[in-house]
Amino acid sequence: MKIVFLFLLTFMGSQIIYAQKTAVRFADSEMKRFPEAWQLDHGKRLYFGYAQGVGCTAMLQAWKETGDRKYFDYVERWADTIINAQGEIYLYKPETYNLDYINPGKILFDLYKETGKEKYKLAMDLLAKQLEDHPRTLEGVYWHKLIYPHQIWLDGLYMADPFLAQYAVTFDQPHLLNDVLNQFMVTAKRTYDFKTGLYYHAYDEGRKQRWANKITGHSPNFWGRSIGWWYMALVDVLDFVPENHPQRADIIKIIQGLADTLPKYQSANGLWYQVLDKPSYKGNYQEASVSSMFMYGYAKAVKKGYLDKKYLAVAEKAYEGLMKHLIVSNADGTLTLTKCNAVSGLGGKPYRDGSVEYYVNERVRDNDSKATGPFIMGCFYLGK
Repeated sequence: MKIVFLFLLTFMGSQIIYAQKTAVRFADSEMKRFPEAWQLDHGKRLYFGYAQGVGCTAMLQAWKETGDRKYFDYVERWADTIINAQGEIYLYKPETYNLDYINPGKILFDLYKETGKEKYKLAMDLLAKQLEDHPRTLEGVYWHKLIYPHQIWLDGLYMADPFLAQYAVTFDQPHLLNDVLNQFMVTAKRTYDFKTGLYYHAYDEGRKQRWANKITGHSPNFWGRSIGWWYMALVDVLDFVPENHPQRADIIKIIQGLADTLPKYQSANGLWYQVLDKPSYKGNYQEASVSSMFMYGYAKAVKKGYLDKKYLAVAEKAYEGLMKHLIVSNADGTLTLTKCNAVSGLGGKPYRDGSVEYYVNERVRDNDSKATGPFIMGCFYLGK
């Protein structure tokens, strides 16, 4: 029995060490297939996109973990091209009040610190100004976009709030941090489902959307990646919340609640479905971004001390499932991550109703940055 236990420990240890090597190999794979950072997520033009922000955040982590400057240079080359000397961002339209624009701003903190280029600070100020004026629900949470009035989307918490928290700490504006934490607490209250322990994709304060429950305001289903965005946002924002902040414990409690809930929906092979609680629905599939995001959330939360070490097993199981079922090793030495949901949303034209049928029939593709970025970062945390 003792020998078997020691074998299991050795096997798990080797998997953890290998995860960091996988992270490096996958980061290199992304740079090979997308030589310029604006091409991440299959980008067709120079653009300050949220998905490129996710991918570049992973590249900056690769730089910090390995010390290899090529990852930093890859990111900085994109930012240097897209931001002019006055801090103006190419194709950025603040008047659209779109939270997706804020996410790539997260990379600017490292770039400003490392290069000293004032234009990166000016660009951060520009993004913070959008958030200062951004429309909100009556309870103080940002609308997801101006075209989605009175709506909270879990995606939006990841896009904007960790950026604002870091901005608050970096530039000594503590009132902004309190604002961020209030938004997390309101979102938790308005999207949580007591029956399942999961969180609905979105909430319509006005109950006017066709997808919204007329009593609760909830969207109808539990889209995996939306909860992945939420989980990552919760874990990431704590990087900027002081130990003695009265609401820090509230955020950790939400993380711990999710940590207990998500394994109930994890498949035996370690993966999660596009719609978490409907595995038998025709067309539903084990999806790469949600599985990578949850792997990241668990691994980082354990390493940061928000979760007991026993929860690392959930991340390791997800890693093994991704490697066995969704990762393909190519002839040129690169790795491919398959079964990535390209995009999902609510409302708009044509109208997205939030049904299970809608989610499972959205486009699927390989190497989507919403999956590959969290995969790289999660592997680094597993490898620590």
